[in-house]
Amino acid sequence: EVQFVESGGGSVQAGGSLRLSCEASEATSDTYCMGWFRQPAGRDREGVASINSAGDTTYADSVKGRFTISKDSAKNTLYLQMNSLKPEDTAMYYCAADRIDWLLWARYNYWGQGTQVTVSS
Repeated sequence: EVQFVESGGGSVQAGGSLRLSCEASEATSDTYCMGWFRQPAGRDREGVASINSAGDTTYADSVKGRFTISKDSAKNTLYLQMNSLKPEDTAMYYCAADRIDWLLWARYNYWGQGTQVTVSS
């Protein structure tokens, strides 16, 4: 079973940037679709961005133009570059993977442990 280790979260002021990383325990680039999700405290988990094995990407409207999902096959690592951060981006961020392309639906089979992002105004 593929496992993930996320990193890169932290505290930043509004307008700042962070890059999240999600390192997989095995090669995922060619066989898995992957996504980033977030869950603000007390709220449901929501899809942020996804990328399939062909490299096609999907973004939530709330992050389009600000966030970029990418992957490095050689490092088995998924990234989320977050720019122009807003206080409403504050949440626990999770990476996820599955052989099915669930896009931004939270139906992926494999999940990371999460990394906290806090944006202050």
